Amino acid sequence: MTQLSGLQKDVLALYRRALRMARTKPVSAQPKFTLFVRYTFRTTSSSVSARDLTAIEHLLRKGKRQLAVYEDPAVKDCWVSKEMYDWQKAHYQRTH
Repeated sequence: MTQLSGLQKDVLALYRRALRMARTKPVSAQPKFTLFVRYTFRTTSSSVSARDLTAIEHLLRKGKRQLAVYEDPAVKDCWVSKEMYDWQKAHYQRTH
């Protein structure tokens, strides 16, 4: 099995933390939060080179700040665009 770098572990930890945050939200909003997290990570990761450490570190800091806002219990819902729904539908069709 391949060893993960510290940066890779940090990205995965942020992703897991974001998915856990989605499960703390009202049941009606959980799918929207989950879609938001998945879409954001997938589209951002495809636009950044794995070798661009500075950009990855910047995105990690930005993601942690954004997640801290969403983890606030006062945040009950999030906005999901049509583009995100289309991406989800296309991704589901590719995998099933």
